[in-house]
Amino acid sequence: MAKFIHVVDRILSTICITLMVVLVSCVVWQVFSRYVLGAPSTSTDEIARFLFIWVALLGAAFTLGQKKHLAMDFVLLMLDGNKKATLQLVITLIGVFFAAVIMVYGGGSLMMKTLNVGQVSPVLGLQMGWVYSAIPISGVFMILYLVRDLVTPSQD
Repeated sequence: MAKFIHVVDRILSTICITLMVVLVSCVVWQVFSRYVLGAPSTSTDEIARFLFIWVALLGAAFTLGQKKHLAMDFVLLMLDGNKKATLQLVITLIGVFFAAVIMVYGGGSLMMKTLNVGQVSPVLGLQMGWVYSAIPISGVFMILYLVRDLVTPSQD
């Protein structure tokens, strides 16, 4: 499982870095075209917004997998032994529940409903369901990392 997670880490980090480079390029071009050329680019504004959604959600999944996400662990740090392991298990199970129900099921439903309605972005004409697909995709990655944590709990 460790090799598989390592491959997933590499793929997610590469995707996040690539999307971030494109996002920064769009923002730089937007600023340049607005203030230097005097003619703002409307397409890069919309692309940047959509890329920000993807970078934020996939980046959240990646940081969860690296165990570098924001956490209020003051209670967990006060415990040791079985109590700490039990609380960590409960936290991980809550994470799996959230990712499965809210992100995968709820985000997938939002994506499908948006695709069925045919909502498109105003400038690019892109189906908004594909933009919203970042929610269930990142949820799947989160579940993968959380299952890894259930199978091989940390020994700290």
